[in-house]
Amino acid sequence: MRLFLLLATFAASPALAQQTPIPPVVPVQPAQPAATVMAEPVAMMIAAFDRDGDARVTRAEFDTGLRATFDAIDTGKTGALGYIAFSDWSERWLGDRNTLPSPFETDRDGDNKVSWNELAARFDLFFARFDTNKDGVLVRSELLTLRPQMFDRDPRRRGRSAPPQPSRN
Repeated sequence: MRLFLLLATFAASPALAQQTPIPPVVPVQPAQPAATVMAEPVAMMIAAFDRDGDARVTRAEFDTGLRATFDAIDTGKTGALGYIAFSDWSERWLGDRNTLPSPFETDRDGDNKVSWNELAARFDLFFARFDTNKDGVLVRSELLTLRPQMFDRDPRRRGRSAPPQPSRN
């Protein structure tokens, strides 16, 4: 009934209907393509270990930088971080409490603490993985990770099936 009254009001008063502005048509912008190059949080932290500004992280800069991050959280100078302190370390230096490495993969002896030696051993693996040319220096291109585009982000093409294949008859 209310809808009928509302429609009757607009029909009886064309001037009122004409006063309602029609929003302009906004063209649909194509979606930004998915990133194909990214940096893992641990790679961003390693890049920050570059002390002399030459865009290269030597093994000495790497070791010094990692030690500084550990010491900044190990305020009691115990040589180990409990899981909560490790999460604090992760949030401060990697950007989030849930980034990798996790405390569970880093705590190799299962004592619910991450010692300096355990953290250094885990990061030795990162250094070896990122140092693709095995020259003992990490450059920015080695710290990047290539990711294939996993899906089409253009909403106009989502849900469309693949074009039909020609028959072989």
